[in-house]
Amino acid sequence: MAHCEQVTTAVGTVDGVLSRMRALDATLPARDGLAVFNRVYLAVTEAVDRHIDAGRFADARAAIALDVRFAERYLAAVDAVAGDRRPPACWRPLFQFRRHPGVRPLQFALAGINAHIGHDLALAVVDTCRTLGCEPVELEDEFDRVGDLLVSLEERIRDDLMPGPDLLQIADPLTHLLGSWSLERARDATWAAARALWALRRLPDVAEEFTERLDAAVGFAGRMLLTPLPD
Repeated sequence: MAHCEQVTTAVGTVDGVLSRMRALDATLPARDGLAVFNRVYLAVTEAVDRHIDAGRFADARAAIALDVRFAERYLAAVDAVAGDRRPPACWRPLFQFRRHPGVRPLQFALAGINAHIGHDLALAVVDTCRTLGCEPVELEDEFDRVGDLLVSLEERIRDDLMPGPDLLQIADPLTHLLGSWSLERARDATWAAARALWALRRLPDVAEEFTERLDAAVGFAGRMLLTPLPD
């Protein structure tokens, strides 16, 4: 598949990212919490890839760079766990609870989205700015378009993974959890975090502390999303 641009990274291109995700999908048990999120993220990346090929991004080079840098953060967490290393704090709850029978598929999907949007996307914006030699404001259109795709897919994910209406009563704990997290709010916070990190790039000690606290806060939210629920 030909793309408007090719961005060289540790993974290579969007096609390289897709190959890694498809390989994971083929090897992980379907009920594994990582597999649930990976299927969601694969669908997101395929949608971005189609939009790039269709010329729907004004700056295809920036869109590809952001998409690949974003995916690298997730794949690095997967590789860390596979290599018996600790992943970022935002990812630890998903890996810890990925086989817990009391956690429902929708929780796994949202916890993965929380980690990837709440932490990884902010760092990916900074990575992309460094790669392309640009400012965050120059990536805002690409950021917003990817965010719009995520929102539309999140709605589909909730429809696909939501229990039947007989299970989803107002008192159901899952109803409470779903209402406690919003992709829209997470996306807004991520853009603010990315701009802050870029502004702090000449203060590495402060930037490192900010990143660590962001990572921990997103991990805490992920742990709440993965609260085991009764049948």
